[in-house]
Amino acid sequence: MNTQICITAQGPTLEAPIDNRFGRCANFVFVDPETLKFETALNPGAMASGGAGIQAAQFIVDHKAEIVLTGHVGPNAFEALKAGGVEVFTGISGTVRGAIGQFQSGNLTKICKIIVFPGFLVGGAEIIRLKLENTRAAMIIAGTTRKKLIT
Repeated sequence: MNTQICITAQGPTLEAPIDNRFGRCANFVFVDPETLKFETALNPGAMASGGAGIQAAQFIVDHKAEIVLTGHVGPNAFEALKAGGVEVFTGISGTVRGAIGQFQSGNLTKICKIIVFPGFLVGGAEIIRLKLENTRAAMIIAGTTRKKLIT
């Protein structure tokens, strides 16, 4: 495979829906975006009692993926992926094949940094600030679908 993209998925095919949970996703689909050849692996961290995101990140790094497309990634998993040289794109939805198309068309935004503000809880979730490429910042309330852009 050339460039390897890893996509979090609910199933083992290109038509599988995206699994929004990076650390607890069911499957990782590793795809060559040029040929659409793919391999699927079960996520070894999916059933972990703790540290699922870090275990999943290590699995991705060990499998030499260069890019991850997912719905959401936590700060510890993000740092592990970043340390392994993996670029992370979040907010993905639809199918694995659709996510590849979104990536190829340049319609996704890469995360550069996640800052967690401990103690700030909204609806039971910590507030996380994501620093995005080409955007000053976005605030995502983890565990909800509410988003607020900060100017």
